[in-house]
Amino acid sequence: MTVYIDPPTWPGHGRMWSHLISDVSYEELHTFAERLGVPRRAFERDHYDIPAQSYDDAVAAGAVEVSSREVVRLLHGAGLRRPKGRAQSPGSRSS
Repeated sequence: MTVYIDPPTWPGHGRMWSHLISDVSYEELHTFAERLGVPRRAFERDHYDIPAQSYDDAVAAGAVEVSSREVVRLLHGAGLRRPKGRAQSPGSRSS
């Protein structure tokens, strides 16, 4: 199981955020997030939003640190990228 996280450089709601992703499946990602205690509501299309204060916990649990650009590349390569504003295609992997 490999799950990836980018640095907490994304502002929102008065905090900085990271993106937690899998390059295998959403199931793997949901399992990892659940083990961290991340609520399912933090899942957005193809990633979990992780607040900066939880970044070190995610890395300690086994998330691999990568750049934000690498997050997008990994999602595309795995066929798991779900861009904003696009409907999910019928044959794509489900959450």
